[in-house]
Amino acid sequence: MKNKVLKIAGIVSAGASIFMLSGWSFFKMMVRCKEKKKLMKKKWFQLSHIKINHPRHKFEKEYEEGKAWCMMQDMQDCYMKSKDGLMLHAYYLPAANARRYVLLSHGYKGSGFGDFAYTAQFLHEHQCSLLFIDQRCCGKSKGEYITFGALEQYDVQRWAYYIARRNKRRLPIYLYGESMGAAAVLMASGHRLPGEVRGLIADCAFCSMKGQIKDMAANWFHLHWIGLMLLRLDLFCRVLAGFCMREADTTEAMLRNQRPVLFFHGAADTYVAQKNSRYNYSICQAPKELVVIPEARHLCSAYVEPELYRQKILNFFTRYDAN
Repeated sequence: MKNKVLKIAGIVSAGASIFMLSGWSFFKMMVRCKEKKKLMKKKWFQLSHIKINHPRHKFEKEYEEGKAWCMMQDMQDCYMKSKDGLMLHAYYLPAANARRYVLLSHGYKGSGFGDFAYTAQFLHEHQCSLLFIDQRCCGKSKGEYITFGALEQYDVQRWAYYIARRNKRRLPIYLYGESMGAAAVLMASGHRLPGEVRGLIADCAFCSMKGQIKDMAANWFHLHWIGLMLLRLDLFCRVLAGFCMREADTTEAMLRNQRPVLFFHGAADTYVAQKNSRYNYSICQAPKELVVIPEARHLCSAYVEPELYRQKILNFFTRYDAN
């Protein structure tokens, strides 16, 4: 009898270990940052959804030219501590005769010079002083975990105050995010922000970490029942990364926010489905506009319809600069 109990206990223990190990692998892939050296290694494969949704897929020339322009500018290094003690970094590019500041919040495992490669020069030429923030554990910012906006929203909030403290002329400030960076901007709008923040621009923002991972599992891997996987992922997020998945959600912020929001989304986006921006738009209580670009994939709206995209941004500035 004793041997039977021990055998059952061993089976249960082994099963529990396998159960948690599979969750750990998923956590490492989605949340835990890889070491810089590992990032430099050659990628042996790339998911088709990631490849076709990147601007390089059809707009490599424009993307690389924009990125090269960013890298050639004489930018100032800026540093600030996050609320959990991480040293965060940003690049600041002042504009001559500046009329406004624009904080640029890049996406998941991205960079400001990449995600905003095609719009940064346009913004700068239209009298926008730019702050390219490095999200936690990206670029020169410290950190070990990407939190899908749960903690990045507070980083965006702190960077907004960083600008405000140096904004002696009290120029308008805009928070402009792409993908996860856009979700972080929307989440930040639910918190106290400087009075100079006139509006938000959100390109391809998702609604929540949970919803985004469920969509990726269903659309990329045809996995429709991942409740247990999400449970394990949330456990590791809580124990190791200092956040829970429900904190990475735009809903409460959109219900509280009173600042105008300009939403963009590509109708052909299979990375972050356009239903996310439609939902954020539907519950947003502030003045708002949603621009959906046909045939544009993830973060490609500015490339597919550059004149429309840029005019919408300029109109947004004109409408709210003086508010």
